[in-house]
Amino acid sequence: MSFLRWMPPLLALFSISVTGCPGNSASNEPKPAPSPEVSVSLAGVDTSSLTPRERREWAAQVSELLSPCPDTPVSIAQCVKEQRPCKACLPAAQLLLKQVKEGRSKKEREDAFHMRFDANKVRTLATDGSPDMGPPDAPVTIVEWADFECPFCKLMSPVLEELVKRFDGQVRLVFKFYPLSAHVHGEPAARAAVAALNQGKFWEMHHLLFENQERLEQADIERYAQRLKLDPVKFRADLVSTETKSRIDKDKKQAEEVGLEGTPLVFINGREVNLQLLTNPPEDLEEWVKVELELLGQTPRPAPPKPVGAQPGATDAPASASATPAAGATPAASATPAASATPAASAAPAAGSGAARPAPSAGPAQPAQPRKP
Repeated sequence: MSFLRWMPPLLALFSISVTGCPGNSASNEPKPAPSPEVSVSLAGVDTSSLTPRERREWAAQVSELLSPCPDTPVSIAQCVKEQRPCKACLPAAQLLLKQVKEGRSKKEREDAFHMRFDANKVRTLATDGSPDMGPPDAPVTIVEWADFECPFCKLMSPVLEELVKRFDGQVRLVFKFYPLSAHVHGEPAARAAVAALNQGKFWEMHHLLFENQERLEQADIERYAQRLKLDPVKFRADLVSTETKSRIDKDKKQAEEVGLEGTPLVFINGREVNLQLLTNPPEDLEEWVKVELELLGQTPRPAPPKPVGAQPGATDAPASASATPAAGATPAASATPAASATPAASAAPAAGSGAARPAPSAGPAQPAQPRKP
């Protein structure tokens, strides 16, 4: 199954909705004067495609916001111009440029900057015992909380797995359980995944559950176990064991401690990925990981060559892939991954989220909310 098949529903899912164009205001209040021109030119940042207004907004913001490094108390612009040792300054300036291009408000741009680069946004997450993919000592660890009945988790899953393949040996993906109470099959599916984990077949069951998201009844789950040639007696016992429930409850408790509001909840090296700020999830997350590796002093694996004759944006998605899950459970994303209790970028200035905002066509969809106890 080609990764490209997920692009249409992902882009539809995370597209920015427009509910209408503002009309002429009847108010006679004077319009605010335009911001004074601030001329900033930084090596490594191409502002040629910006309009004069966008150039003013970007220049003002990189001149106002301080460098992400606590030991470099100068503006981002000054940090880049003077080639200060803070390696996060240039990526921060580039992030703000992208946010301006995408029409983000000043607050949204600041939120994206702090999410991606604020040292105070890094959290430490325990990952011991959780199913994972990729080397345990990978410099970048992605942690995801997901619900097998959540349509947005189904869409996010191949995006995250692709990052493990794209940055072979440099990325580790950790899965954590968070079955939402609103999804009646979420808990049984999570139990099935734990039971498969106990027999060394977690990722195989993980894939089957997402691929067959509309068929998660008990008979379906047992059929998937048979397909994976799991020991049926042990599988059924593990489905209802207290140990299985405890494992799931442990993940849920940790998610609530970090403020989960919906699924999927994604962290990259201890930083929350606010999916509301992503415009193109595959590209934005690939860029996030690439910058993270560079800040850690690593050389990112080169991207594989594109197929000969491939057109930009072309996909081989089947017709069925164009249908987007019903709005009502937009991916919420708290962000902060962590390798078994390892804080984000220890060797680099804190990095946060640089993304754009998604939403379905009728307005930003709200994340699926876990039911309050």
